Amino acid sequence: MKDLLKDPTLLRTQAYINGAWVDSDSGETFPVHNPATQEVIAEVASIGAAETRRAIEAAEVAQKPWAALSAMERSAVLRKWNDLILENVEDLAIIMTQEQGKVLAESRGEIVYAASFIEWFAEEGKRVYGDVFPLPQGSSRGIAIKQPVGVVAAVTPWNFPSAMLTRKCGPALAVGCAMVAKPAHETPLSMLALAELADRAGLPAGLLSVVPGAHAKPIGDEMCSNPIVRKFTFTGSTRIGKMLTAQCAETMKRVSMELGGNAPVIVFDDADPAKAAAGAAASKYRNSGQTCICANRILVQEGIYDEFVDELKKVVGGFKIGDGMDETSTHGPVITRKALEDIKSMVDDAVEQGAEIAAGGQFGEGGEQFIQPTILCNVTKDMRVFKEEIFGPVAPIFKFKTEEEAIAMANDTEFGLAAYLFTKDQGRTWRVSEGIEYGMVGVNETLISSTYIPFGGVKESGQGREGSSYGVDDYLEIKYICIGDLDS
Repeated sequence: MKDLLKDPTLLRTQAYINGAWVDSDSGETFPVHNPATQEVIAEVASIGAAETRRAIEAAEVAQKPWAALSAMERSAVLRKWNDLILENVEDLAIIMTQEQGKVLAESRGEIVYAASFIEWFAEEGKRVYGDVFPLPQGSSRGIAIKQPVGVVAAVTPWNFPSAMLTRKCGPALAVGCAMVAKPAHETPLSMLALAELADRAGLPAGLLSVVPGAHAKPIGDEMCSNPIVRKFTFTGSTRIGKMLTAQCAETMKRVSMELGGNAPVIVFDDADPAKAAAGAAASKYRNSGQTCICANRILVQEGIYDEFVDELKKVVGGFKIGDGMDETSTHGPVITRKALEDIKSMVDDAVEQGAEIAAGGQFGEGGEQFIQPTILCNVTKDMRVFKEEIFGPVAPIFKFKTEEEAIAMANDTEFGLAAYLFTKDQGRTWRVSEGIEYGMVGVNETLISSTYIPFGGVKESGQGREGSSYGVDDYLEIKYICIGDLDS
């Protein structure tokens, strides 16, 4: 892959620990595959518990002098990192497309999105304020100050391998924390490239270490059990998130969990079917359906059901599936062949129970990992596509009669990350937005994510918020100080 890059030194295959590029203690490596071609594009160091422990210990040493700097000084380093990311968008996008599969246009967009978290929190770190409290005793004053939580451990997913790092380390570093991060084993190269740029920006050694590994358990166990780590942040499945939360309870770590989703798109019969179909498609098929907030269930009021399906078929008919390096491709492969088989089994389950494939339905032959964007009609609540997160380019279209039924269907899940609705009725906008149990709601809009918004869910979709002015809160401790005897 180096021959595709203007700066081949961005392609790093060693771990980055305490400011140095190192092999694993065992010498073990693991392959990284291109999902479009199944080609092995790199062999990456596979880190274990001992190396992770050293990274955590180095972070503890580096964190204290970093926290002692002014917010302005920390901001200056982060801004340099932001600038370097933006200067290398094309190379970083190529690395991402090669290891993750998304089309280059989406990869470029993610790199800019990733940089925006560094820029935002470089400024937000300057705005960590305290409070003064009136006390009943007149000779005393109470104040509250905010201090960095300390060393943070992070585990990030493969679907947004750059943005999920910066959305976590941006606020952590800005307020004076240090971070040890583990990338998904499918996509370690993007995070390692960002670490290279952080090093060039002058981020002090030990403040950000990257520990890739083929075996998640020893790394995760060390992160969750090590008492030096005071906060653990994870983006991934609800099942794994629950396990990690339980492990972190032994040392009472602060946790942030951005977990699974089952996002409904509710289309009422007063909505514009073409606009609603375009919005639903933009959410459902982004990154080939591999996002935690993508449309999972499309609920359409019976009066416009057929018209909506026709409009969605028009949108899907304009897609071109192919290698993400081909600029004419609109959608790339899914991440692994196993992911493809899991998605196919959900479609097969629906069809066996009476669902109809209105578009797509073709799954890659042999070892291919391409899925033709698919629309399922005549689906019901007892099918797996209603209950489970699909995480692929399959859109099941459900039918409902009343507003109350739509709210009940939307809430009939243990998840509560993102939801969307299309309506022209302002009263309904408020009733439904307040009635559905989700952390984020888009009204007549499905592209809701940005640096400026508090990203996160309720119920079993997790806890905590990332991005926005709220994004620093989980990386800070509040300390109360009472100062007495002031009248002497």
